[in-house]
Amino acid sequence: MHNTNDILITSWINVPDNSDFPIYNLPLGIIKHKNGRASAATAIGEYVIDLSALQGLGFFSEISLPNGIFDKDSLNEFIALGKPVWHSVRKQIKSLLKSDNGKLRDDKEAVSKCLFNINEVELLMPVKVGDYTDFYSSKEHATNVGSMFRDPKNALLPNWLHLPVAYHGRSSSIMVSGKNFHRPKGQVAPPGSDIPAFYPSKAMDFELEMAFIIGKQTESGQSVSNKEADDYIFGMTLFNDWSARDIQRWEYVPLGPFLAKNFASTTSPWIVTLEALEPFRTQAPPQEPEVLPYLKRADENTAIDITLEVWLQAENTDAVKICTSNYKHLYWTMEQQLAHHTINGCNINVGDLMASGTISGPTPDSFGSMLELTWNGSKPITLPNGQERKFLQDGDTIIVKGYCQKGNLRIGFGEAKAKLLPAL
Repeated sequence: MHNTNDILITSWINVPDNSDFPIYNLPLGIIKHKNGRASAATAIGEYVIDLSALQGLGFFSEISLPNGIFDKDSLNEFIALGKPVWHSVRKQIKSLLKSDNGKLRDDKEAVSKCLFNINEVELLMPVKVGDYTDFYSSKEHATNVGSMFRDPKNALLPNWLHLPVAYHGRSSSIMVSGKNFHRPKGQVAPPGSDIPAFYPSKAMDFELEMAFIIGKQTESGQSVSNKEADDYIFGMTLFNDWSARDIQRWEYVPLGPFLAKNFASTTSPWIVTLEALEPFRTQAPPQEPEVLPYLKRADENTAIDITLEVWLQAENTDAVKICTSNYKHLYWTMEQQLAHHTINGCNINVGDLMASGTISGPTPDSFGSMLELTWNGSKPITLPNGQERKFLQDGDTIIVKGYCQKGNLRIGFGEAKAKLLPAL
């Protein structure tokens, strides 16, 4: 389905240099117009294309699509139509936007109904997330955390190199970029004490992550192999799994995170399809010891080269970049994550979201959380205005960005942005 020559095409819509959304990308999301109507859309440059309007005007007439499939407040029903349909729709949108195709370009009335500046619409959650799983797949992150809180010589627990560790999160509190949230309250026990107190978290943190969206359901008892996994993945988004480290430290034994993470997670509004990401495949990190057969990679080029950035904006200041990492660092790929998730027969559904876990790189400036960047508060970050941060303060905004670059081809994910408000 992937044609590398497509990367050379241009659009009749102006796309600024270094835009996240050239004609090759064509991510999918949900927009809300000023009149309250929601519909599926794609992004190109500084514009969105209303896919519901395109369908109503007959531009998808050669594709077998249910009437009104894009006139929805989520992409779930469209995604459920399957990979051949995704490809056909993407191919048609790309054709309509090519600089040498006047079918849409020269129909001024149609353009007025389909094309909108991105500032004219509100970006909504792209899918209805039924279930959410958060993995723990960065060897660098797991090693840093293990070194911090356990023995550095035994930073990784015995199972970590044999399976993708994960926990089931709370889908109801996943929010689209731009939705702010309040500092959580909870039980916190001082280090070394087993007597807790109750107050707002004093150790609020971000977690730099990516997530993939399930595009095909399975039945109970069915497993998805490494080789089959890509057929079950629709695309990827940016993800920030906000964490209250002091609440987490007290509650996580013996069953893992609970109130420390279920209060808020932030995702970007655009889903970049796997088809758009294919040119950026790269070699995944070597795995030692050898993994069990069901986890063996079908292809070593299953990682994806995605540059990731975290920006911190204190109130009344400009944002400053505090972290640069890369998705390709993950020890466990998303295909392995999905294979492990379903090996016991766990069924998956369209719209399910599976996050990578914190993505840290090998150097201190690539650590994907405040916990690591400040080494649990022992090495505060100094902002350009002179303020220090051990963890996040009220009014701080975290912006996660991501993009792929190969030669002259660059595509991006937009941003996952939210502000930490004072506790209620």
